[in-house]
Amino acid sequence: MNQTNFEHAVAAAAMQLVIGLTFGDWFAGACFGIAFFVGREHAQAQDKFGYTLKAAFQAFDVRKWSLDAQLDLLFPVVTCLTILGFVTLLTYLL
Repeated sequence: MNQTNFEHAVAAAAMQLVIGLTFGDWFAGACFGIAFFVGREHAQAQDKFGYTLKAAFQAFDVRKWSLDAQLDLLFPVVTCLTILGFVTLLTYLL
């Protein structure tokens, strides 16, 4: 783990909060925050593998990513899903 993992989690949470508070759709906010980092990490993997059609599909294989790249994606996913679960729970309780 390094600092960028936590920075990505904070950035994804901020994206989710902006969409959730603005439009009231926390699921869409979570999807946006997660999709942003999926695209970012895929682009970095594609830079690593090259710009052929085969490399573009290989870049989707998360098992071939470095541990840092996997954690850079995992932290935002866990953060956004945690926020979504918390907001959903509050919605049903209130």
